[in-house]
Amino acid sequence: MTLSAHTPSMAYRESAGAAQLRRLTDTGTEASLQRLEQLAHLMDSAFLLPGINRRVGLDAVIGLVPVLGDIAGMAIASYIVYEAKRLGAPRWLVWRMMANVALDGAVGSVPLAGDLLDAAFKANRRNVRLLRRHLERKGTLRPSEIEGTAVRLD
Repeated sequence: MTLSAHTPSMAYRESAGAAQLRRLTDTGTEASLQRLEQLAHLMDSAFLLPGINRRVGLDAVIGLVPVLGDIAGMAIASYIVYEAKRLGAPRWLVWRMMANVALDGAVGSVPLAGDLLDAAFKANRRNVRLLRRHLERKGTLRPSEIEGTAVRLD
């Protein structure tokens, strides 16, 4: 994708790589939340397990590695909490998100059974959903869904 910009002295085209880099480094609320949603999807529901039609993510896969996998999963989940704080989430919301991460880590540390429960809990998606709902209510983010009741006019 290329964008053109017209200035009085010249016109230039932004390369696709520069546009991608700009998108990744954008610190705006919507861009940050979109990146967090993509990360949460990757960590919690990126892959479909054949046969049982259940979605799992990298969190469940790396959680199979004893100790290190759980630490890595909690570190990535903590990044989501850090970004929420950077975006202006109130203290109570940050604590609630940290409780989700702690529960995810504690449950995930139990061998095998914990990994199954960890795949069902999906703390990252839960935390991003909490953050999105807060930002929409605060007014810093456009609502992703329209609330209300549809009425048919005939």
